Amino acid sequence: MTKISDLPEFDAAEYLNNDEEVAAYLTAVLEDNDPALFAAALGDIARARGMAQVARDAGIAREALYKALRPGSAPRFETISRVCSALGVRLVAEPMHPAH
Repeated sequence: MTKISDLPEFDAAEYLNNDEEVAAYLTAVLEDNDPALFAAALGDIARARGMAQVARDAGIAREALYKALRPGSAPRFETISRVCSALGVRLVAEPMHPAH
C-alpha cells in the first residue's frame, strides 16, 4: 500500500509551459473565487517563468514577490495587476449568467 507521504509533491509550475496553459490554469483557479489560491497560482506561474525575471518585469523586488505570492497571502490588486502584466496575461470579466 502506498502512503501519501511516499508520493512526490505536485508542483504545477512543472506543467505551465506556454501562455495557453498559463491562461487555462488561472481561469480554473479564478473559478474557485479564493484570493489566496489565486496568489499562490500566480506564484506557481512566476516560478515556472523564473521568479527573478518576473520580479524585474513587474518592477517588484524578488523577495517582495515571493512574499506576495506565497500560499495564504493577500497581495494588493496593484501587485496582482503588475505580475499578470509581467506574465503576459490579463484578467477578463465575464457575466456570471450569460444572456440567452
